[in-house]
Amino acid sequence: MPTKKKHSETERILQFLEKIGIQIIEKRLDTTTFLPGLDLGSNCIYIDFEKLKYPGDLLHEAGHLAVTDGENRKKIGTNTIAKDWPTQGEEIAAILWSYAALTHLQLDPAFVFHPDGYKGNSEWFIANFTDKNYIGLPFLEWTGMALSNNSALEEGKEAFPTMQKWIRD
Repeated sequence: MPTKKKHSETERILQFLEKIGIQIIEKRLDTTTFLPGLDLGSNCIYIDFEKLKYPGDLLHEAGHLAVTDGENRKKIGTNTIAKDWPTQGEEIAAILWSYAALTHLQLDPAFVFHPDGYKGNSEWFIANFTDKNYIGLPFLEWTGMALSNNSALEEGKEAFPTMQKWIRD
């Protein structure tokens, strides 16, 4: 399958995802997907570079895999995944996870939180996260993936947006 030229930001994202253990499988996606050119499978992201409209969406989809517990991560893309997956908590955690990832990769927040996504709330997410109003941080802290300022001080570690681990157990 011919591959559309990948931008340097996309290459950085792909290398990062590979490094943290999220598998990317390039394939033609013949069906309509929630995000153009992307689909989730069991422990992987399927990508069709010809249909990919917003490369930053890779981080959001990776966030879904990352914040889902290991048992359910295996079920993504199958008929055995719970009907309510992702939960509201997992959804907001995936959004915040993608902010941590873009910060780690030194990407502009608008690369992920583009105007055509997030039900028209992209600017709201950018404003809140850049003001350090980390909606969803209690979920990431509960899973052991990140620490609030207070917890980081107590443990002598770095606070969010630094992640303690990128993938939930």
